[in-house]
Amino acid sequence: MPSLPRIPSVPAVKIPRLLGSWGEDPLWGTFYDWTVEHRRLGGAVWFAGLQSDLGRLYAATEEIGRQPADARILDVPCGGGVALRGLRPDQQVSYVAADLDPRMLERTLANARRRGLAHLVRAERADVGAMPFADASFDLVVSFTGLHCFPDPRQAIREMARVLKPGGRVTGSAVLEDTGLRFTALREGGRLAGLIGPGCSSTEVRAWFAEDGVDVRVDLSGALGYFTGTKDA
Repeated sequence: MPSLPRIPSVPAVKIPRLLGSWGEDPLWGTFYDWTVEHRRLGGAVWFAGLQSDLGRLYAATEEIGRQPADARILDVPCGGGVALRGLRPDQQVSYVAADLDPRMLERTLANARRRGLAHLVRAERADVGAMPFADASFDLVVSFTGLHCFPDPRQAIREMARVLKPGGRVTGSAVLEDTGLRFTALREGGRLAGLIGPGCSSTEVRAWFAEDGVDVRVDLSGALGYFTGTKDA
């Protein structure tokens, strides 16, 4: 019996997932980046889904642009690099973009190149629960829409405070647990999809940072809470 012709193998193609953990680089992450970069349409999405003003995120990233020369900035998790909108090409600072997923780091670096910021940005693969940075090594730590994704938000805050210099600043945002019953479906749906971890409340964010010597203020905006503060000198 004649042998059948051999069918050539076809390389596997990775198809982005709409849902799934951040480590699987879900398509949702790209959609999130798109909403941030398109203020009009993205702002409408934020208002409809989060009942939050996208302008609050833009205003929060301005802390990055206010950093003086020689400042060291840590962005964790950097995701697709949405915080880069606060960085200016003429700033004489060092910007470390940290994330556990190499694909997120690639997206951040691509974003930096598009914005003319590649000379300022260095990508570093890091687990926020055990970051490979020395104590008191950053003047500013930013963490936008990331705290709710971490499996241990308390440890993440401990690490952010550890790497922050005395007198340094921290700013960020997260989906918080005490933003009202109307966001219960959002939080629980995010957990089922693997996008949201155990989470924390605004009270816990303030208390945990305070335990590590950082006095923060938390302002609620829809499903999100924005936190900002200073480490004790």
